[in-house]
Amino acid sequence: MKKLTAISSVLLTALISAPSLANDLDVDWFAGVGTGYQIDDVTGANDMNGEDVAFELRGGAILNDHHRVMGTYGYMDKLEQHSFLASYDYLLPVYENVNLFAGVSMGVADSEIANESSTEFVWGGQVGAMYQFNESWSAELSYQYLDQDYEENNTKLENTQQIMVSVDYHF
Repeated sequence: MKKLTAISSVLLTALISAPSLANDLDVDWFAGVGTGYQIDDVTGANDMNGEDVAFELRGGAILNDHHRVMGTYGYMDKLEQHSFLASYDYLLPVYENVNLFAGVSMGVADSEIANESSTEFVWGGQVGAMYQFNESWSAELSYQYLDQDYEENNTKLENTQQIMVSVDYHF
């Protein structure tokens, strides 16, 4: 519980201070949706196939064309997994409207396996490519790995891996 409180405090502080910091930066705000394939490494007494479709809602800002901060809510039906992540990505332009990116994420995930629910700290990283259609729309393809510490009733959820396609609207 202390981890959740500390993480929530850091995220809330970052969100509250973001508008005042944005005055000194070139900021591109965005919001979007994504869908993709997720696999969870579930082992133990309730060993199961943890593969399913995943969905996400996301929003954030691109700062000075190279730094992206983002908040994400994700959902996967098979494990009734809800995730809340804060992410940072470094954007590397490789062509006119194409950026490659790599970054880190942390947050919490609530997963339910065999009617046992647990909320755990998760952390990991992501890589991908983003294409900017115009000033208002972009799309990306990404891979994300998250380490998880779910352990209930002799069942472990070690990690989550996702391949996602997302579309963002820029304000």
